[in-house]
Amino acid sequence: MNEQTPHTPSRRKVLRTTAAAGTGLGIGALGSVNAEAATGTAPATPPGTAATTVPKRVGATMAGVPFTGRSTVRVGLIGLGNRGNGMIGLYLALPWVRVVAVCDPVREKAERAAAQVVAAGQPAPAVYTKGEEDYENLCARTDVDFVHVATPWDSHYPIARAAMLAGKHVGVECPVAMRLEELWSLVDLSEQTRRHCMQLENCCYGRNEMRVLRMAHAGKFGTLLHGAGAYNHDLRGLMFSPTYYEGPWRRLWHTKLRGDLYPNHGFGPVANYMDINRGDRAVSISSFGTPALGLAEYREEHMPAGDPSWKETYIGSDRTISLVQTAKGRVIRLEHDVSTPHPYSRINSLGGTRGVFEDYPARIYLEPDHKDDQWADFSAYAGEFDHWLWKEHANPPGGHGGMDYIMVYRLMQCMRLGLPPDFDVYDAATWTAPVPLSHASIKAKGAPQEIPDFTRGEWRKARSGVDSVKPA
Repeated sequence: MNEQTPHTPSRRKVLRTTAAAGTGLGIGALGSVNAEAATGTAPATPPGTAATTVPKRVGATMAGVPFTGRSTVRVGLIGLGNRGNGMIGLYLALPWVRVVAVCDPVREKAERAAAQVVAAGQPAPAVYTKGEEDYENLCARTDVDFVHVATPWDSHYPIARAAMLAGKHVGVECPVAMRLEELWSLVDLSEQTRRHCMQLENCCYGRNEMRVLRMAHAGKFGTLLHGAGAYNHDLRGLMFSPTYYEGPWRRLWHTKLRGDLYPNHGFGPVANYMDINRGDRAVSISSFGTPALGLAEYREEHMPAGDPSWKETYIGSDRTISLVQTAKGRVIRLEHDVSTPHPYSRINSLGGTRGVFEDYPARIYLEPDHKDDQWADFSAYAGEFDHWLWKEHANPPGGHGGMDYIMVYRLMQCMRLGLPPDFDVYDAATWTAPVPLSHASIKAKGAPQEIPDFTRGEWRKARSGVDSVKPA
């Protein structure tokens, strides 16, 4: 899911905007990020700095801050490969949204996107294709309200930074960044610029996920105790394909990190069920990883001698399993496996004192509704507990079963009506923190790593999220 756009970013740009990139993988946080946040240059992590060092807040919290309402939302899209190109039609389906600019270093992709906009009856968008840093010119436009980032992972941070510094709200495909320094910098930039930076986590808007969320908030599971989420998706063929991604950028991450490279799809929905950052907080993560064998075996069976991939050494665990502890003592299990044969699964499980839900396939067992320890039909709860978004859009267009459209519709609705977004920069940072922290924990033989409180104490305050009330 959420396959990112296929173009390898400029390392020169990443190094210029993130000094930590030259000093390792940024497994610590730092006390001086805030002083640098206005320029977006996060300093290198000092040796031995604790992961939970909380920098002093310079701006005000963005928790619960509404957008400024507007009659038309003007969107710029950066990255127009597999994911970005697939999202354009969803924006064009909304009559109050205009796609005013598109950007990709590959001119053919940008022109293809622009043609979609014109075919939908909108004016031709501005096209930015002059190199890997032309996104800065898109962000500088005065007629863009929201920037959608669908580029390779290493470029997510510098593009999100550029967007906020240019006064734009920004949504970033998963993960929002790859280093803790960058996560803190995005938090600080959001607070200082008063612009939202959101993880575009479509799985939070899946029909099953939203139904479970409403059932959890209604007390159907009793007191919540545990949950699980995953990204178990066999991507071997795609990662070795010469055409699916433009360059081997995604496969190369398996030569750099041992931990969970893509935790957001599993973590985001379960975090919503448990009101993480809205009454509870993720406080630590312990991770374990298997040997890295799957990609090398696939290469041996499918790639010809002399292929550039034979120069790569894979260290990324074929399967990572992480346990996240919350402030209330709950446990969240996260899994990641894209390197071995496995039917697609996000696990998506939630349990409490009154019962449990498990997905793939969807099944449920609740007291007093069910008995004899037999799984029951989850669809029986659709009428009472389906979210109003799914009742209003029963057959949404777009990919991934309609969740992409629901996500775009709701975000654009919040911007148009001047509502707070369903999730914010604190959620983005929390859901992404397992990327560097799971790597650190695996290197430390499973030792717990503290997850920073990106909210700086605001998590204690209950507030709304994806389980929203339908606007009048």
